[in-house]
Amino acid sequence: MHSNAAIFKHAQSGAKDTAQAMSDILAALTPADLALVILFVGDGHDLRSVEGALMGLPSRLPVIGCTTAGEIGSGGYLDGHIVAIGLPRDLFRVAVGHIEGLRSFRPEQARDLAFELRAELTFSTADWSNEVAFLLTDGLSMMEDHLVWALSQALSQSPLVGGSAGDGLRFGQTHVLHQGRFMTDAAVLAVLRTPCTVTAFRFDHLEPTELRMVVTDADPEQRLVRQINGMPAGPEYARLLGKDPQQLSPFIFAANPVVSKIGKDHHVLAIQRVEPDGTLRFFSAVESGLVLRLATSVDLVAHLDSQLAGLAGDGPLPAILACDCILRRLEAENTQNRARISTVLDRYQVAGFNTYGEQFNLMHVNQTFTGLAFYPPQPEPDTVFAVTSGGNDA
Repeated sequence: MHSNAAIFKHAQSGAKDTAQAMSDILAALTPADLALVILFVGDGHDLRSVEGALMGLPSRLPVIGCTTAGEIGSGGYLDGHIVAIGLPRDLFRVAVGHIEGLRSFRPEQARDLAFELRAELTFSTADWSNEVAFLLTDGLSMMEDHLVWALSQALSQSPLVGGSAGDGLRFGQTHVLHQGRFMTDAAVLAVLRTPCTVTAFRFDHLEPTELRMVVTDADPEQRLVRQINGMPAGPEYARLLGKDPQQLSPFIFAANPVVSKIGKDHHVLAIQRVEPDGTLRFFSAVESGLVLRLATSVDLVAHLDSQLAGLAGDGPLPAILACDCILRRLEAENTQNRARISTVLDRYQVAGFNTYGEQFNLMHVNQTFTGLAFYPPQPEPDTVFAVTSGGNDA
C-alpha cells in the first residue's frame, strides 16, 4: 500500500502535559503550508492550554476541533492523546464558520452559513470541482438531527460528514473548537474544495433480527423513550435481552443495539444510558410508534478490514478522516478486540476520533464508522489534437 502522507499532514502526542503535547504537534505540522488544522483533544487535557498554544499560529490559518471519547491515529485506538490533521494549501481551500446557541438555532442560520461558506470558495477554486463539508457538533446538544437537515438543504450535492464531540464516558460537557476558542452548545462547519477525489462513506457491522419492539411513549426532543411495548422502556428492553435491568450498561447497549428498518436499509438508534426511572435515553431522536428491531453484530474486525480494503482498492491508499462511534469502541474493548481493531486502523492510516454520534448527509446516526476518504488528484489528460483532411465546408 502506498502512503497517504502527500494528502494529509498528521501529528499526535500522548504527552500528559497539554502544553508539551501541543508543542510536539505544532512542531511537526509546518503550519505555514496548511489550509486547515483539525484537532481531536483527548480526555484529561487542559483546554485553556490548547487555546494558549494556538495563539502562536498564523492568523489566517483556521483551526477547528473537538473533545473526544477516544482518538484514532498512528497505532489505532488512542487514549488521552491530542491528534492533529493538517490539510495542505496546495490541495485544499477551506472556509470555516460556526453556530453558537445551538439549542435555540434557527434553520435559516444553518442554511445561510452553508451558502456563505460555499460562496467564499467558489471564485478562488473554480477549477477544483470536488467539494465536501465536515461538521463537528456539541455531542450533548441533542440538536444534530435538526442541524444536518438544515445544512444539507444548502449544501446541495456536496457530501456532509461529521461527528459529535465526546467527553470520555462521562457525558458531562463536550466542546468544539473554532477561532482558537473552545465552546459548548455550538457547531463548527468546514467546507473543503480540493482537486483530490473524495468518497464519503458510512458503514456498520450490524444485522437486524426478527425480534421487534414498539416505542409506545417517547419524547423525541429529549431523545427519551419512556415505554416499549406499553411497559417501562429499560426493564422491557432488559427482558427482551433476557437480562436483569440492573445489568444495563454502555457495554450492554453497545452489544445489543436496536435499529429502525426502512425497506432494505437500517439505521442504528443507539442507547446512551438508562435513567433512574427506567427511561432509556438515546443518542438520537426516537418517536412514538416507531418499530425497532434488535440487531446482532457480525465480526467487527473482519468487517472493518473488508470495508477499509474496499475504500483502498488497488491504487494509492486514501487519506481517511473517520468519525467512529464510541459504542463501536466499547464493543471492541468488551470483546477483547481492541488490539486487533487498532491494527486494522493503523494499517490503513486512519485518523479521527470516537464520537457521541455521526452525521452523514441528511442524517444523524449512531454506532457507525463514518468519514471521508481522499485520493490523490488524477493527472491531467494529455491534450490530443484531431487532424482531418479532405472535403470543404459547403
